[in-house]
Amino acid sequence: MLPPVPAPPPDARSQEAVVLDVRTCGSDGVVLAVEPLAPPPPIRASRFYMLRREDGLSPFIPRPYSIYRQFGSRLEFLVKVMGKGSRALAASRRGERLRLIGPLGNGWPTLDGEGAPWVMLAGGVGLAPFPMGVEQALAGMDGAAPCPADRLHLFFGAANAGQLYDLDRMVDLGVEVRTATMDGSQGRRGTVLDLLNDAWAEGRLPAEVRLLACGPERMLEAVERLADERGLEAHLSLETLMGCGVGICNGCPVPTRPEGALGHWPNAKCCVEGPVFRTADVRLAGSH
Repeated sequence: MLPPVPAPPPDARSQEAVVLDVRTCGSDGVVLAVEPLAPPPPIRASRFYMLRREDGLSPFIPRPYSIYRQFGSRLEFLVKVMGKGSRALAASRRGERLRLIGPLGNGWPTLDGEGAPWVMLAGGVGLAPFPMGVEQALAGMDGAAPCPADRLHLFFGAANAGQLYDLDRMVDLGVEVRTATMDGSQGRRGTVLDLLNDAWAEGRLPAEVRLLACGPERMLEAVERLADERGLEAHLSLETLMGCGVGICNGCPVPTRPEGALGHWPNAKCCVEGPVFRTADVRLAGSH
């Protein structure tokens, strides 16, 4: 018997939120802070909301954004300004109201301090689900003991230094942070996988690590291949385009592995079965 059709999480809802603040972040981003009219409980890192303005300046279909930080009822979203929807959100002013649908999807696994270290691989705006993930790991979540800071490593890569968003704030979290840029303007010239390979070559990390990755599609495909080659546990938070965010439109398919936990269907829905997937369950590389 096939499992039931995936459905939106029970805590998701559509509501308005009041804009609290918009601050510039990096060379092409902003952090948008809002307060939903119904204050949300603590939310697991790497879950997301669908956002849009209600005054007609945003596209009719809202856009998905990972929760960047949560402070009580205050939610923050890291927005890379690149299209009509993100420009509209970045232009929001204090006191205006936005439409929020969420929280949606799943999130990172519980980051415990037992077993292999956790290595977080962030590519550009793919940093978004990690700050809260680090904070939750350090504090302990779902009954797990706090994860020691020396068991958490963030490797952060981008095209240039201006897209290493909130780097100082990440360093302030107290975990190891190493950076790479394609143009060499900050940290190592290269990619986050170069940083990981350097750490292995220098003996700073054991051969067995657990990977968490969020970033451009080609980066995630490379992480998937690496995990397959080395037999590593890896979780990918996908930056997939979505239409509805609640599993109705089937516009965000992710190819599954027949032998994996989601192999009963050829595709999984990123919005309700993701955005976080184990590499053991989906296949990105070679699926096009």
